[in-house]
Amino acid sequence: MILDLFAGPGGWSRALTVLGVRDVGLEWDKWACKTRVAAGQLTIRTDVAMYPTWPWVGRTRGLIASPPCQAWSMAGKRLGLVDQPLVHEAVENLAAGRDTRERLLAACRDERSLLAAEPMRYLHALNTVGEPKWVAMEEVPDVLPLWKQYAAVLRRWGFSVWCGNLNAADYGVPQTRRRAILLASRVRTAQPPTPTHAQAAEPESLFGPGRARWVSMAEALGWGATDRTVPTVCAGGGPGGGPEPFPSGSRKSLVSARDRGAWTPRPDGGVLQSRREGTGWAARHDTRESRDADRPAPTFASEAHRWAWSLRSNNQANATVRSIEEPAGTLFFGHRANECTWIAEPPTAQREDTVSRAVPEPIRITAREAGLLQTFPADYPWAGNKGQTFSQIGNAVPPLLAGHLLAPHLGVALDPDDFTLAA
Repeated sequence: MILDLFAGPGGWSRALTVLGVRDVGLEWDKWACKTRVAAGQLTIRTDVAMYPTWPWVGRTRGLIASPPCQAWSMAGKRLGLVDQPLVHEAVENLAAGRDTRERLLAACRDERSLLAAEPMRYLHALNTVGEPKWVAMEEVPDVLPLWKQYAAVLRRWGFSVWCGNLNAADYGVPQTRRRAILLASRVRTAQPPTPTHAQAAEPESLFGPGRARWVSMAEALGWGATDRTVPTVCAGGGPGGGPEPFPSGSRKSLVSARDRGAWTPRPDGGVLQSRREGTGWAARHDTRESRDADRPAPTFASEAHRWAWSLRSNNQANATVRSIEEPAGTLFFGHRANECTWIAEPPTAQREDTVSRAVPEPIRITAREAGLLQTFPADYPWAGNKGQTFSQIGNAVPPLLAGHLLAPHLGVALDPDDFTLAA
């Protein structure tokens, strides 16, 4: 089996499914478990810190672990950094077969900090029978010193190990999500996957194929394929959350049409008002002095080119703001159901002649959009309310990144189109 600790809504599992294998996920969160079950993933709802290790001994060829990051993440209080010496002590003790977790947990400022030591409890038990054959672990960058401690232990046990920080955008994920990664193997040299993308496109050379440009949010969401703009308000896949111009899952058709230069945001070239905002939005932003009540709401077709859309990560003054022509920043969601919003401003060359026009209000990102930016399929069956759904999305491992990390261990070739075009 492949054992997936802290399996979440299924980022690693989705990657394994695309690669042709399955895992067994241990996860505590009720809604993440419901999402996994709806996605057809094998799941045990349990507290990873309480579950016994003996059922896996002699049966596990691969171990995956993405401990909860809330104690370490910049989106939280980062008390994991304060607790880090205690976590290192727990890892050292568990690697030697000594369980001091109860004592150390009582001293932690954040009880979630010690969860980062749990993979060592499983690894120690499995190592008694020469398992697993490989290991893949992921966390926020501040956990890298802990991964280096894991690496030292695993090397003593006969593993080849690599650990370091990787940027998900370098592997085709439309998000500059940096994560601390540990890869270990008993049967091959552990090394990071070769990047497929770069901030600027690289030409082919004598040393091999060049790297493609980072995937932008516009490309990932299928917005503005020909003119690279997004309408102010749009029911054709733009920041209004309306229906896609093609059915969900038809990205392959979209890409092939794009390659022929034939695709436009809507077949009729029209720009419709947002379903979410409705006629009230149009009325509030109508620049004319009067309008008959029975006349149709404006379509803004003549204004569509005037606005440049960006994604703002939160409402704080130092929030990351990225143009749709770039990858998103790291997606994270706090106590509010949805912190990421689409914001608009006039393009620089047109600001003077649009200053008197009403700027569209910020529009919250949808779960579907956020999932796509994490490289989940458009129809992934997220369970729970908005807060529960966005929490799952923000904490998940991007399946495309996971696929790049896992494919060498499985001895299979990765086709990125299997992720980006999946329904």
